[in-house]
Formats: sequence, C-alpha cells, structure tokens
Amino acid sequence: MGERLAGKVAIVAGAGQTPGDTMGNGRACALRFAEEGAKVLCIDRRIESAEETVEQIRAAGGEAVARAADVTVEAECAAFVTDCVDLYGTVDILHNNVGIGTHDTSPSRMTAEVWDGIMNTNLKGAVFATKHVLPVMRPQGSGSIISISSVAAVCSVGIVAYKASKAALNAFSHSVAMGNAKYGIRANVIMPGLMETPMAIEGYVAAGRDREELIATRNSAVPLKGGMGTAWDIANAAVFLASDEAKFITGVNLAVDGGQSARIG
Repeated sequence: MGERLAGKVAIVAGAGQTPGDTMGNGRACALRFAEEGAKVLCIDRRIESAEETVEQIRAAGGEAVARAADVTVEAECAAFVTDCVDLYGTVDILHNNVGIGTHDTSPSRMTAEVWDGIMNTNLKGAVFATKHVLPVMRPQGSGSIISISSVAAVCSVGIVAYKASKAALNAFSHSVAMGNAKYGIRANVIMPGLMETPMAIEGYVAAGRDREELIATRNSAVPLKGGMGTAWDIANAAVFLASDEAKFITGVNLAVDGGQSARIG
C-alpha cells in the first residue's frame, strides 16, 4: 500500500463500471485511491458494480464501502456525503466520474429527452455532489474536488450534448476553484481523450462495430505512440490531483489524451 493519500477520505461517484473486458475510469480511480491509503466510499447507481469495486479494494488490503445512489437526484447526493461523514468523519476528496453519451447526436437531430438525460447525468450530478461536500470541506480548510470531463469539451466532435455537458463541467469546476480557493479547497478537471474503457468501446460493439477495427481506428487517431490510453492513466492523474503533491494546483483542465487536444493549438 502507498502513502500518497494516507489518512484521506474519498468519495468516488461512479465507482462501478460498464460491463466489459477492460477497466473503467471510476473503478480504476477508486482502486488507486485505496492503494495510496485513502478510505473510499464507492458510489454507483448499480450497487452490485460498486460492491465489485469494494471487493477488489479489500482484496488488495484497502478500506472501502459501497453505496447505491443516483447522482441526478440532489437528495441522494446529500445522503452519500452525510453517509461518508458518518462512516469516516470527513470528506477530503470528491471524485465526480459519472458520465454518459447515450443516443447523443447532431444538433439537427437532437431531442429534448436525450439532451436532458445527458445534461442531468454529466453536469447536474457533479454540481450537487460538489454542493454538499463544500460545507464539509470548508471548515477543515482543505479538500480536492476532481471531475472527469473530456477532450470533447475543447475538440471538434459530432456529439453535441456530450460536448456541451463537458464544456459546462469545465466551467463549473473553474467557478468552484475560484470561489473556494480561500478555504483551501482545490477543484480540477481531468479531460480524457480516446480511452480503451468499457464505456468507450462496448456501446459501439453492441451497435455492430467490429471490435478490432474499432480499436485500431481509435488507436490510429492518437498522436502519442501506443494509441489509446487506459483507465489507469486517468487514475494516476487523479491520484496526483488528489494528493498534496498538487497542493498548489487548482482551476486546471488536465488533458490526459496522448496529445489529441494539442492538435488544436
């Protein structure tokens, strides 16, 4: 076990994952937080998936508890923050990892149902989880809030609701960072690029895409040799931002994308 987060308490919203052959970002972050010494409250709408994450943490010698919650419901966000304080006494790290792009499309084909569903999940969940950890973090004079955005926020993509939700998440995080710097609370964003995670791969495969062709195409679009990143790349960035190594970093949008977003510069 590491010590970079020793004595810290973390909430990971979206600590389960979409079923698939690879590791999801939320699960990888929860595992890495625990590996570095944090106690982790693993939140997911699918409790069985959060419990799988907890089992993996405990098997590795870490400490974690699973709870079911829908982050689009403010009362459930408030409840899991209260639950964390009751269990562990505080919240030092909030990791907002919930996100979807289901049925996203172009502006000319957008429906209110798709727009609202993506916005509620990708933005509202982070907003209200953050709202309810701030009263815990402010009196202690410290805290790290990390939100998983996407390079889609700054790159050209055809999925308009997902892009808009992630751009809004970046802006929200910036406001949180500036509004809470005086309390010692840091807020940062990680923007993953093309990742080999279940959420990124399985939906396309289910829709009929050939898996190997899809992976090869995505790999070829990444400038940095080696192709797509993995959930561990996101998790390692999250551990850094959560730790005291990043104590002078706030209001940052950190691209973890193999150079994909650098193409716009």
